[in-house]
Amino acid sequence: MSAPIIEVVGVSKSFGGIVANRDVSLSVAQGRITGLIGPNGSGKTTLFNSIVGYHPIDSGSIRFEGQEISRLNVQKIARLGVLRTFQQTRIFSKMNCIDNMLISVPHRDSELGDMFRPYQGALRDKAEHLLEFVGLYAKRRLVAGTLSFGQQKLLEFAMALMNEPKVLLLDEPTAGINPTLINGLIDRLKRAHSEFGITLFVIEHNMRVIMNLAEHIYCLSRGELLAEGPPEQIQNDQRVVDAYLGVH
Repeated sequence: MSAPIIEVVGVSKSFGGIVANRDVSLSVAQGRITGLIGPNGSGKTTLFNSIVGYHPIDSGSIRFEGQEISRLNVQKIARLGVLRTFQQTRIFSKMNCIDNMLISVPHRDSELGDMFRPYQGALRDKAEHLLEFVGLYAKRRLVAGTLSFGQQKLLEFAMALMNEPKVLLLDEPTAGINPTLINGLIDRLKRAHSEFGITLFVIEHNMRVIMNLAEHIYCLSRGELLAEGPPEQIQNDQRVVDAYLGVH
């Protein structure tokens, strides 16, 4: 394993009396693709939300490149280079694809007139290049809400790439996508990982996908870490099989 870029140590998070994560410890190796699996309600999305700053943790530690980030807000964590996508896409459905790409980049200028500056030059070229990378260049002027759900996920992926993340957390990237398009999505994730040097941390229910994509996999069950290891080990771990089949 490479050196960890994200370290989660003893993290617990509850909502009222419901424990979502209990003493979870794991690490995401820099430059690798790491998977996170588990039955519905096992605390995967909560853990993602805690890493990127949506939910303050109750106890434990979350470090990025050795820096404690568990008390930082979403914007500060994003500026460090940690971004995530969602199960349900978060795009601007009434704007065209190229404008979605441009508006996804935070504007630091305070003058109102400067907010349109990113629509010029190099940033637009970058947006068009990334739309081509995900296979949406021909649809760049279409309103995003007219795209298929799978294409909207590709657009959201490209929007994340616009911000040049060091680590990208992907929450069920293949959910709701036409099965015929899944292989193409996997290929683009692998290419983004290799060509842009992005570390990927992926929640995925499709076992074929995660076994093909990830180099190391963690499994959560009832908010606790159940197992970890390379894909072939996880695939044959009886505890993981039982958790997915509801055997206790």
